[in-house]
Amino acid sequence: MEKGFLILATLLGLVSVTVATAGTATYYDQYTPSACYGYADQGTMIAAASDVLWNNGGACGKKYTVKCTGPTNQGIPQPCTGQTVTVKIVDYCPSGCQGTLDLSKEAFATIANTDAGKIKIDYNPA
Repeated sequence: MEKGFLILATLLGLVSVTVATAGTATYYDQYTPSACYGYADQGTMIAAASDVLWNNGGACGKKYTVKCTGPTNQGIPQPCTGQTVTVKIVDYCPSGCQGTLDLSKEAFATIANTDAGKIKIDYNPA
């Protein structure tokens, strides 16, 4: 019995528990210049960070796994695709930004119908 408990405790210690943070996402489609990388191409799986994550540029280069969790409006009642996407922070979404993350259009389309415009998300460091 003790041996079984010890093995179970060891296995549970190896499992990392990641708790996602709730937020919202919008999208954009003009990728350069960016606040982090200027005119250097960073691909299309990218995002701009709102004040919540920006940290005076400390967010630059950080990656987040993002999942759509639901609609923010009644226009598209089920916008989510069920997929997740990993994005790299390359830009700043200034005050007045409509979401926690402003995703590239390609990243947004991976997790949701772009017609929704804004969605509820869960995100966590990748």
